[in-house]
Amino acid sequence: MSDFYQNGIISTLHNLRTRTVEDLENDLIAFSKTRPMALVLPSLFSELEKPALQLIINELKKVDYLDSIIIGLDQATKEEYKYALHFFNQLPQKHRVLWNDGPRLKKLDDRLKTFGLSPKELGKGRNVWFCFGYVLAEGKVKSVALHDCDITTYDRELLARLIYPVANPNFNYQFCKGFYSRVTNEKMNGRVCRLLVTPLIRSLKKIFKDNDYLNYLDSFRYALAGEFSMRTDVLNDIRIPSDWGLEIGVLSEVNRNFSNNHLCQVDITDHYDHKHQDLSLDDKNKGLSKMSIDICKSIFRKLATNGHVFDNETFRSIKATYYRIALDFIETYNNDALMNGLSFDIHSEEEAVEMFAQNILDAGNSYLDNPMETPFIPSWTRVNSAIPNFQREFLEAVDGDMDEFSKR
Repeated sequence: MSDFYQNGIISTLHNLRTRTVEDLENDLIAFSKTRPMALVLPSLFSELEKPALQLIINELKKVDYLDSIIIGLDQATKEEYKYALHFFNQLPQKHRVLWNDGPRLKKLDDRLKTFGLSPKELGKGRNVWFCFGYVLAEGKVKSVALHDCDITTYDRELLARLIYPVANPNFNYQFCKGFYSRVTNEKMNGRVCRLLVTPLIRSLKKIFKDNDYLNYLDSFRYALAGEFSMRTDVLNDIRIPSDWGLEIGVLSEVNRNFSNNHLCQVDITDHYDHKHQDLSLDDKNKGLSKMSIDICKSIFRKLATNGHVFDNETFRSIKATYYRIALDFIETYNNDALMNGLSFDIHSEEEAVEMFAQNILDAGNSYLDNPMETPFIPSWTRVNSAIPNFQREFLEAVDGDMDEFSKR
């Protein structure tokens, strides 16, 4: 059942189920005449072999309002890149495939390294950053949306609702975050958000009273959603985190650059599922364990830039407060699951909370050991200042790859 409740300090746009997707798309087609739109798809090559991406492509074939689709392709050989070009040729829209591991883009990355501007860590953050740079280099669109390529429940209404708030010229929003329920017919998903992010934010609010940043984060219904949209002016100065702190880092950046009335969140779908990461109880460098450490450090760094001082005692207090709040959440989630006929494994939930509690402490110790760590990739404004012709070379490199291999 839909609602119209406004929680927190960020505008929430609901799905009141009074319009069809066709009606929304008619508006977007009208907007596109003067405000062209693009979609960014960060993808691993392995995702081309999974059914989720083909489902997404089949839905995107029905979308008439997009000016272009930018695909960032990671972990692909030459033969795999050629296969990707053939795969994405299903799309009727103009599209570009960035071969991030190809010699042309690697040469550009080497040039960035000489200026100390190259992303320091491989992964989604780096991929997204290059895609955003390409959008800026083309200079044709006014709004851009981003979503992952592993959504197994994808419907084109997700994209329409995601981009509508920043595409509508009568709205004042610069940035929009998608949200949804991470529930299947069997169980609750979204463990990192449910069991780490929300209880961590609530525990930090108990320790750091009346904190605007924490109130801001607590306003988002699904802070870790990988789906967001923005007007392209935002792309120039945003600094993309290169680790698993991407989603929290982006929220922190738009909080730094814009007032809250320029930001919103929107209900984009009733059902959402994607591939699930392992909890990785035995390896802190993998899965949800690494993700949780990166997310915690992202939040701690932002609080530090706002003037908060951390020491070992602070992190021990955060861990203890988090643990109690998280256990209370598990009881609430269990009651919710039982009332809705969902399965709920209290033991595995508490195992996750115990791991997250320890990782909060580990993230704190890592921050204290290296307080000057900067995982953010430089802004494109800085890149273009340091290398004035980089955008032109970027366009030529991507076009060169596509021209060379699409003919074979």
